[in-house]
Amino acid sequence: MSDDNEEEQKCKCPPPGSPAWMATFADLMSLLMCFFVLLLSFSEMDVLKFKQLAGSMREAFGVQNQIKVEDIPKGTSIIAQEFSPGRPEPTPLNEVRQMTINNDMNTLDIRSREGESEIQDQLQGLEELRRQQEEQAKQEAVAVAQALAQEIGEGSIEVETDGTRIIIRVKERGSFDSGSAELKFAYIPVIAKIRDLLLDISGKVAIEGHTDNIPYSGRRFESNWDLSSARALAVAHELFADRRIDQSRFSVAGYADTRALAPNTSPESRARNRRVEIVIQKGDAEEALEKLQSRPEGDTEGEPIDPASLF
Repeated sequence: MSDDNEEEQKCKCPPPGSPAWMATFADLMSLLMCFFVLLLSFSEMDVLKFKQLAGSMREAFGVQNQIKVEDIPKGTSIIAQEFSPGRPEPTPLNEVRQMTINNDMNTLDIRSREGESEIQDQLQGLEELRRQQEEQAKQEAVAVAQALAQEIGEGSIEVETDGTRIIIRVKERGSFDSGSAELKFAYIPVIAKIRDLLLDISGKVAIEGHTDNIPYSGRRFESNWDLSSARALAVAHELFADRRIDQSRFSVAGYADTRALAPNTSPESRARNRRVEIVIQKGDAEEALEKLQSRPEGDTEGEPIDPASLF
């Protein structure tokens, strides 16, 4: 009986080694792994769809953040290149951002070089417009100087241009008494002549009062700031006496001795600094050009400037 029991126990033990089906299973798994590796190597990744999918996943999991992508996935197709080794080419995009703050946004924020070419076109247009305005200012300044030739000869008026600006400089000599802001009666016809000239000249007009550096010692004003402002207002009120003048074109300011024409080292220099300037600005092309040139490199978000609107 013992021999029969030993033979039955031996028959219940499994045969040595792995089962036969394990070899087939291992071959199948190896083939599947090779198949998916080949699929991945043949694939060509769509960057835009990848980023859209990544944004959707972040929204689904509640991540609300703006992430700047330093390096985006790139892929090439081996089949398309006839089984030759492929070299990933850089993306043509200058900057790629994935925005997930707005749930409705499903595209990328892309900045291309088209904005830079538009800025260059604007710079060229503004430069040409500035030259035109400077030429126009010179021509009109010549006409103003001819109309005020007598006053210029007497030394009470100066006319000059500064870029796109026409400056009519009213000197203290003949126009105001020392320390006073009352326009002399004999000088009113000169202001009336300037007023008639301003009616035919377009552009914004700034009336600016200036003094020398000697502190004001009278009782009517507290300082040279008050004196320079009062003199500018006196000239402005005389110009506004004619209803044909459009007062919305004008601005009035006093600068005391902060914008001297010459060093206040002699009586002649101080007399030159005591003045009221009527500054006519011919368009805003010069200011717009400076703003556009001072814009940081690569910044293309600014609104385009229409040169025709600067006249």
